[in-house]
Amino acid sequence: MAEAKHVQEQDLNQLLKVRREKLLELQAAGKDPFQITKYDVTHHSREIKENYDALEGQVVRVAGRVMQKRVMGKASFCNVQDLEGNIQSYVARDSIGEEPYKDFKKFDIGDLVGIEGEVFTTKTGEISIHAASVTLLSKSLQILPEKYHGLTNTDLRYRQRYTDLIMNEEVKDTFVKRSKIISAIRRYLDGQGFMEVETPMLVSNAGGAAARPFETHYNALDEDVKLRISLELYLKRLIVGGLERVYEIGRVFRNEGVDTRHNPEFTLMELYQAYTDYYGMMDLTENMYRYVAQEVLGTTEVTYGDQVIDLGKPFERLTMIDAVKKYAGVNFDQVVDTEAAKKLADEHHVEYEDRHTKGDILSLFFEEFCEEKLVQPTFIMDHPIEISPLTKKKPDKPGYVERFELFITGREMANAYSELNDPIDQRERFAAQEAAFAAGDEEANHTDEDFLNALEIGMPPTGGIGYGIDRLVMLLTNSPSIRDVLLFPTLKSVDK
Repeated sequence: MAEAKHVQEQDLNQLLKVRREKLLELQAAGKDPFQITKYDVTHHSREIKENYDALEGQVVRVAGRVMQKRVMGKASFCNVQDLEGNIQSYVARDSIGEEPYKDFKKFDIGDLVGIEGEVFTTKTGEISIHAASVTLLSKSLQILPEKYHGLTNTDLRYRQRYTDLIMNEEVKDTFVKRSKIISAIRRYLDGQGFMEVETPMLVSNAGGAAARPFETHYNALDEDVKLRISLELYLKRLIVGGLERVYEIGRVFRNEGVDTRHNPEFTLMELYQAYTDYYGMMDLTENMYRYVAQEVLGTTEVTYGDQVIDLGKPFERLTMIDAVKKYAGVNFDQVVDTEAAKKLADEHHVEYEDRHTKGDILSLFFEEFCEEKLVQPTFIMDHPIEISPLTKKKPDKPGYVERFELFITGREMANAYSELNDPIDQRERFAAQEAAFAAGDEEANHTDEDFLNALEIGMPPTGGIGYGIDRLVMLLTNSPSIRDVLLFPTLKSVDK
């Protein structure tokens, strides 16, 4: 086994050596491909195939990577892959010239070329380009993975995304769709009168979510700062300033674990709308999800794994208490206090900490018994106040707040509030968060005096929501892991 591997490595090293020797020959002959600065592309592969009737016999210029090559004496075929797909080219010595043809025969799989020629159909019916010239634009000095098995090592795929995009068409399709999803979101929100803004990533107080921040030091100011964990508090300041509908799509950073649903840096979108509440956010969310799915996929029925998710139907709406009653058989409306809640948790084998109160334990019951059951779109409403420090209380139920989370495929997709705009109440909530931090909760918020000052100036009734963009992309591209929708996911260093 070891001997076979050694022979394989020797063969690979020899192939790599040959490629470098070819480059040296080209450079010695004054044909260094790395000296070429541009190539005017007129068409892409799919465009040619979809418009063949209009383009037959016309001269086109395409550029891309050589993925297949068949040399047959005085005429050859090669397959070139570009952004939109691939197209075959017929390369004949009599058409491009003897010297260029001799050079072409030495091209390797993976080389980048430009091809100019007429569009035609071969005897087998394949739309192709009859090359009049072939230009080597860049020499590939590495060996691509074997075509039919592709790049299958998952860790290597993530580390070498550039190779993954070349070898796996479905991967490229995922990231093309990701771009279209974000563009569709922007179109929808812009059409609703929202304004896109940008807020700081380096902050002195990383608030707005329950998460541990990354910390760093700002040398110019000699101050410790944090990477933001949320977009919330700055966007609310803009609502105070009179920008009535704002949104931001940006990276946030949370110093937590890595799994199929979590990456330490991820793309979050938050939006805030003055003079509405969490019901307004529900309506907006339903409409936006349908719009984006229709725009990107052409349907509101989305296949995810072995499930068909129907975004066209009204999303189910359940309070957290009703969800726990439905899936765990426990009615927290009848739980009188924290002691009774802890007794119930013991009976149902739900783990909790000493500092947890009745509201915390309700949330733990929901996580344990309900989340994975919420496959079709479901709004879970009216969370306990203990886990919602920035949310308005329900007037008729002060222990609970006007908040919802959207769940699809058992995953949280969005989190929304009727935003707390009472500065006195907000200060008390921050104090409770400081106490939780002192008791050992490293994810608790800290008091933000400038934000409190903004609230004292006056914030209108406001609805706000945060969306995990990566999870939305996972849903609409049928991707099982967040790493599949991040071009460069966080990975442990190879030398660790």
